[in-house]
Amino acid sequence: MVISKIKGLFNSLTDTEKKAAQYIIERPGDVIHYSITELSNWAGTSETTVYRLLKKAGYSGYQRFKIDLARELSMPIPETKEVKDIFDTVFNKVIKSLSDIQTELDRTKIDKVSDIIIRSKKLLFYAVGRSFPIALDASLKFAALGFSSVAYSDPHMQVIVASNLEKEDVVVAISHSGVIRDTYKSAQVAKEAGAFTIGITSGVNSPLSKIVNLVLYTSAGEPNDSEFTAIRIGEMFMVELLYNAVVSKIQIGTKESNVVQAMKTKRFS
Repeated sequence: MVISKIKGLFNSLTDTEKKAAQYIIERPGDVIHYSITELSNWAGTSETTVYRLLKKAGYSGYQRFKIDLARELSMPIPETKEVKDIFDTVFNKVIKSLSDIQTELDRTKIDKVSDIIIRSKKLLFYAVGRSFPIALDASLKFAALGFSSVAYSDPHMQVIVASNLEKEDVVVAISHSGVIRDTYKSAQVAKEAGAFTIGITSGVNSPLSKIVNLVLYTSAGEPNDSEFTAIRIGEMFMVELLYNAVVSKIQIGTKESNVVQAMKTKRFS
């Protein structure tokens, strides 16, 4: 999807490219009728800048871009609620996020990653800030399946542990934007040590997506969303998807019953 891809690229664009990207995101229905000269004029930038943006989005020509954009605009829009209040606004953002992932998801990657996780000796989840609760939840999910699974939020611990990893180990680095230096560096150290690295991010062509062995893209929010308003539902969904993909391939009866029995000691009833 053209618009989702441009949203994912947004943080890695130059200031002039962002002007063109913002215009495309906000007025896609107008853009499909423009020549590249008209688009550059309306966006307040140059034709060269538009070409650079489209090249980063994977297009070698303007016409192919317009055709794909027109096709996207003709697709059915996921059902959302009429915006009446904050609840409808959040609901619509979640529906849009999951719909974008469903459209763009490479299901063969999910199958491949689930196989890699099953064969792993250690399974580590790296994240900082608001992405860490997702990493922690992921580590608990896989630990319950019997994997040697741990989540790290401290960048120093991430690097220390990463430097001692081996080729049988797997690191899943989670960053919504993909431009967080700490997460990038920790994934880089893990990869150089020999571990297989996986990135979960919405940042298309972000630093994180370029350093890991394999990247699973989620959905980017609006460019004007701040770090604190951008939702992480896409990363949560991706973790849930990987967990269920792994569950479907392994026999978990004994391990699951052991966990259930252990958890009973934590309850009063």
